[in-house]
Amino acid sequence: MKIPRKNPRSLHISPRFNRRFFLITAGSFTATALFAGCEPSQPQTTTEGAGADAPAGGSPLRVGASPVPHAEILRYVQENLAADAGLSLEIVEFTDYVQPNLALNDGQLNANFFQHVPYMEDFSQERGLNLVAVTAVHLEPLGLYSRRISALSEVADGAQLAVPNDATNLGRALILLQSNQLLQLTADAGVGATPADIESNPRNIRLVELEAAQLPRALDDVDLAVINGNYAIESGLNPSQDALALEAAQDNPYANVLAVVQGQEDNPQIQQLATLLTSPQVKQFINDQYQGAVIPAF
Repeated sequence: MKIPRKNPRSLHISPRFNRRFFLITAGSFTATALFAGCEPSQPQTTTEGAGADAPAGGSPLRVGASPVPHAEILRYVQENLAADAGLSLEIVEFTDYVQPNLALNDGQLNANFFQHVPYMEDFSQERGLNLVAVTAVHLEPLGLYSRRISALSEVADGAQLAVPNDATNLGRALILLQSNQLLQLTADAGVGATPADIESNPRNIRLVELEAAQLPRALDDVDLAVINGNYAIESGLNPSQDALALEAAQDNPYANVLAVVQGQEDNPQIQQLATLLTSPQVKQFINDQYQGAVIPAF
């Protein structure tokens, strides 16, 4: 679907090659979400921590989460599914991507839900933590958008294509382009792919690297852009209707996960929460609530 042009804006586009790692996909759906390197903020909670071990009996399971969509999904579980399953939840909201893992490791939380596995593993290695993923819940997909063409078959030779310039999302963008036959990466490129890993570029696509937040505004100045789901929806795009291509959620390494300290992944209450988070009811809630900006990964 070709996206109608908005009022043109003056935007000077130039390639940027600074690789600042920050986390778009670990859970920001709103423009105010903070990235992995931001200053920590205090969680929004009023009760004391229950410790790293999942609580016994009627004690609530304390789960740290980013406000949107993670806490919203947990709140749906809390209000509609948890009681019937005999599970009590306490949702602790964080607006940064540092404190939820530190609080989990320190025993202030029983689990958290805000990040994907590549970020969790990178953070854990850097901080000496031992965290594991229990289950994948959702993906905030990258999508290919254009105001100039209505199908990828119309991509012209030498087309300008804007991509995120941060290390995590640049690799994701290149993999999305490869999966849609727009270019070919080397066999060992992996999730950390960069333009240096492009093996074949039959349409001579010219990549323009921009800050992720600038990509929706760049649509009037380039032929296509790879845009994160949160920024797409904030700019009035509907990923399920407007994207020419979207990341697949199944087996996607950037799916957001329920995480715990290693050794707690088989705890019955943690497993019960994992079951509820991957239930048909939650899948329907995600599809209805986010309309393609967030998609189930199960």
